Amino acid sequence: MNVLESASSNSNAIYPLEMEVNGERRWLWVRAAETLLHTLRDHLGLTGCKPGCENGDCGACTVILKGLPMKSCLMLAVEADGQRITTIEGLKHSPVQEQFVRKQAFQCGYCTSGFIMNGHGLLSAHPDADPETIRLWLESNICRCTSYEEIHGAIMAALAANKEGGPATGSS
Repeated sequence: MNVLESASSNSNAIYPLEMEVNGERRWLWVRAAETLLHTLRDHLGLTGCKPGCENGDCGACTVILKGLPMKSCLMLAVEADGQRITTIEGLKHSPVQEQFVRKQAFQCGYCTSGFIMNGHGLLSAHPDADPETIRLWLESNICRCTSYEEIHGAIMAALAANKEGGPATGSS
C-alpha cells in the first residue's frame, strides 16, 4: 500500500513523504489532509509559491510537476510522494524570469512566481506556441495589479529567445 492509499483512510494521521524538490531529495512527515502548497511553504521554507485563493483559481501557488504547471493548493502533499517538483526557487534565471524583469511584467509581485512557473511550463510543452495558446495558458492565473500585456509580452519574448537559439527553458 502506498502513502496515498493509506492516507485516504485517516486524514489526521501523519505519513512519511519522499519527493525531489528543485533537484534535492527531501524526506518529511505530513498530515494526510495537508496540501502540497503548505508542505512546500511550512516544512521546506519554499515561500515562492503563494497562498492566494487556495481553491485553484488564482495560480499564485503554481509549481512544475511532471513537466507541467500544477496548482499546489489543489494537490495533497501525499500525492507528491516520489514525484519531482520544481518551484520558483529552483528555476534560477530562467528565460521567462529574465523576460519578466526586462518587460517589467509585475507590480506588487504576489502573482509573479505563479505566472513565471506557468510560462516556464508553457515553454517546455509548447516551444512554438502562438499568441492564442499563450493567452489560453495565461487564463489559469490571475493578476489584480497590472494588465496582462506585459506578462504576455514577457512570455512572447522568452519564446522568441528560444526560437533564436537561446536557452529553451532554463533549469528545471
